Amino acid sequence: MYSFQELLDITERELSALKYPAQPERLYEPVAYSLEEGGKRLRPVALLMACDLFGGGIAAAKPAALAVEVFHNFTLLHDDIMDRSDMRRGKPAVHTRWNDNVAILSGDAMMILAYRLLCGSDEAVLPRLLSVFNATALGVCEGQQYDMDFETRDEVTVGEYLRMIELKTAVLLAGALKMGALCGGAKDDEADRLYRFGIAVGLAFQLQDDLLDTYGDAAVFGKPIGGDILAGKKTFLLTTALGTADEAVRARLLALLGDGAAEPSDKIASVRAIYDALSVREATQKAIAAYFDEAERMLDGLGLPGERTQPLRELARRLLNRNR
Repeated sequence: MYSFQELLDITERELSALKYPAQPERLYEPVAYSLEEGGKRLRPVALLMACDLFGGGIAAAKPAALAVEVFHNFTLLHDDIMDRSDMRRGKPAVHTRWNDNVAILSGDAMMILAYRLLCGSDEAVLPRLLSVFNATALGVCEGQQYDMDFETRDEVTVGEYLRMIELKTAVLLAGALKMGALCGGAKDDEADRLYRFGIAVGLAFQLQDDLLDTYGDAAVFGKPIGGDILAGKKTFLLTTALGTADEAVRARLLALLGDGAAEPSDKIASVRAIYDALSVREATQKAIAAYFDEAERMLDGLGLPGERTQPLRELARRLLNRNR
């Protein structure tokens, strides 16, 4: 069994070895730039782990792993434009370094390159890989649209929010795991279990991200605390608060979020005080633990020796036992 670091090193070498046409330069240079070292590479590593879990030999999974990572980075190019995020991984985003049109077109090229890479997989399993990849890719787009829709709504339910992050965040990890399992020769029910493992881990990861943005330590989180509150972003904390507060508290919370003239530090403190009164922090921690337990049950249900599933358990803990 490979360790996380071994698979990460393999992934970086494979990505570095990718070759792009020299021309047109403004199409392919941003592609190479966006795939430079700096990403966590969690999805391709998870895909290779899933293949290794079933003893398929990771060489069979490398095309799919590269495809998933290229696709993921394609979505980031377009997300940064939609969110007007000028930085990505500590350096200028593609649309900042070049312009929006370059980022859109290079992103389109990356999506096509992802499919080209995936088509390097074994022909015997390729149809099933394409089916999972297509469903995953469309799910990510649906999740992004829901996220944008929520920006114009005062209230979003917890269920709606969880469905959005399942699509936007969790399905790509889950899809990667299922594709890796198929490359490794897993049965359909085994591959489906890994998919559900990925959904549970992805949901727990996003809820923890929500929690850290409000209650984390800015010194270790790597960005200012309270950004989601200042942006009025729909998070698990906010949707939980809106779902449990009485009418008066709900009205106060919405008024605070809509107050563009409020001092940022006062706004964050006031919203957090409402969260504290409603035990939102504890509810979020409970939900994270429940999703982690669900992930563990999915692995237990495979009936494989503990040493074989251990790398995936460690991956889940790596994602959740973090400060940033």
